[in-house]
Amino acid sequence: MTTPTITSLAPLLDRLFDQAEATSGTTQAAVGDLSDADRARMMRSKADYRDLYARLKDAPLAVSRETGRLLYMLARSSRAKVIVEFGTSFGISTLHLAAGLRDNGGGRLITSEFEPTKAARARENLSAGGLIDLVEFREGDALKTLSADLPDQIDLVLLDGAKALYPDILDLVEDRLKPGAIIVADNADFSPDYLVRVRKPGNGYMSTPFAEDVELSVRIN
Repeated sequence: MTTPTITSLAPLLDRLFDQAEATSGTTQAAVGDLSDADRARMMRSKADYRDLYARLKDAPLAVSRETGRLLYMLARSSRAKVIVEFGTSFGISTLHLAAGLRDNGGGRLITSEFEPTKAARARENLSAGGLIDLVEFREGDALKTLSADLPDQIDLVLLDGAKALYPDILDLVEDRLKPGAIIVADNADFSPDYLVRVRKPGNGYMSTPFAEDVELSVRIN
């Protein structure tokens, strides 16, 4: 019986999650001079989010272990062949998604990351995991990198970049979402406009809040 890719990746993922957890203090220090209200405002703002993420350029900002497993399970259960990810960071979520593609027999994962040093770290991690051949890295502003040259049909989307941009990224990919396509939006509570859109009856989605501030949506028409 063939060993699932996600099982083979366990030592690498454990190391990356441990590293992310070990840097939590540094991450907090990077925004330590901001009040909770200021952090929330910057997360929700289309004008100020760049300043916030500039402070966090060395932070992994990783999904949780549980969300990582969820991403792999969704990729596998949907038999995804084409995935788009907004917000690569160090590539922990990318590894889970690419593992799903590998175990589905292959495919294409397009991932966009604004910070070049993070994209470089992600490439190293995907290479270490033996999954780099499945991943197309696009560096720069996702409003530009994801505005062209997308596949005709997309099976799964992960939104885990600047929260204020979730509706804008959805605009870019929406026409290419096949019926039944899955959208996972991490920390979606910081994007109220996005939540209104995917939860509105008749807007083409079925959507529900999931664990740890994850919004899980399915394109229904």
